[in-house]
Amino acid sequence: MNMSFNLGTHGSLTAPGELCRLVVREEKSLSEILQFSTAGLEIGQQVVVMAGPTCLKDIAHGLSEAGLKTDALLHSERLVFLTAPNCLADLFRPSEPLQRSPLHRHATVMRWVTDWSWAYGNGTDGVTIRDYQRRLHDFIRPFNALSMCTVLNEKVQRSDLLAMLVDHRRVAKTIEASRRAVAAAHA
Repeated sequence: MNMSFNLGTHGSLTAPGELCRLVVREEKSLSEILQFSTAGLEIGQQVVVMAGPTCLKDIAHGLSEAGLKTDALLHSERLVFLTAPNCLADLFRPSEPLQRSPLHRHATVMRWVTDWSWAYGNGTDGVTIRDYQRRLHDFIRPFNALSMCTVLNEKVQRSDLLAMLVDHRRVAKTIEASRRAVAAAHA
């Protein structure tokens, strides 16, 4: 059984009200990730997946089993795999991280999947992981991305899971307040 929470948007203030989904996976199954990614790829969206190497390999295999040509999608940059934790330094560096990046800021809509199981499984402390999560959400926001964060339940302690939930709710409240302010200013 998976727990799924629709908590808030990561899109810009003008994006449709799509929600970020926080999925706590009880099993190693990647079904939610595969459904979310496949839906985007089938309608021409760019899909970005940040996860550990094993998870990325399993996602590629799952997409191929669903009939998608994973190699061709990766080559055309409609599907982008970012290997954590190595990609974080590039994403968070102060200079423009997109200079020679496969991420398309001007794409109509992007889907972004982040599996945090790699971080909770390698001994990284919860405070550092939550900092990564906040910074990544700030990075994603300008892309108008539909996003999903996942974590394998067996890898995360209850206190860290609750903190992750609180942080996602905080993002949702902040963005919703910003949307209301913009709507009021235009009314």
